[in-house]
Amino acid sequence: MSRVTKRKHVVKEVLGEHVVPSEQQQIVKVLRTPGNNLHEVETAQGQRFLVSMPSKFRKNIWIKRGDFLIVDPIKEGQKVKAEICFVLCKDHVRSLQEEGLWPEAFSEVAEKHDSNRSRQSQPELLAEAPCSVESSSEDDSDLFVNTNRRQHYESEEESEDEEAA
Repeated sequence: MSRVTKRKHVVKEVLGEHVVPSEQQQIVKVLRTPGNNLHEVETAQGQRFLVSMPSKFRKNIWIKRGDFLIVDPIKEGQKVKAEICFVLCKDHVRSLQEEGLWPEAFSEVAEKHDSNRSRQSQPELLAEAPCSVESSSEDDSDLFVNTNRRQHYESEEESEDEEAA
């Protein structure tokens, strides 16, 4: 099978298939990607561990911080305790919530994740919003937020101290 055909089948499987996790599988949230096709994830109970990405997903499906996955446990794993079985998109998350299979711990995170994606997919709405010169310099709430980077917040007190020095 050629690389293009393989990619087509993998993407079709991920985007089109409706999946329900079995009793052994669990839904996890990606926290970070340390590299080497490993991802640090967190379960609904708060347990953190590494999962590996199977070769069929490599260079075909991209996973970033905040995405949700279905993983199969690896019994003999010490550090890497599971393998990615399925990557969940927002349609899959929505259908799992409707069926009552979605963990309650991830409910707020999934809603926030969907709202960020909808804001990113509709940039023309942000461009049409009226804004003045003064409000744009002080209010940065309508700017794009990169979810792949840690957010750094600076208080007004710190900035005033730096300006005085």
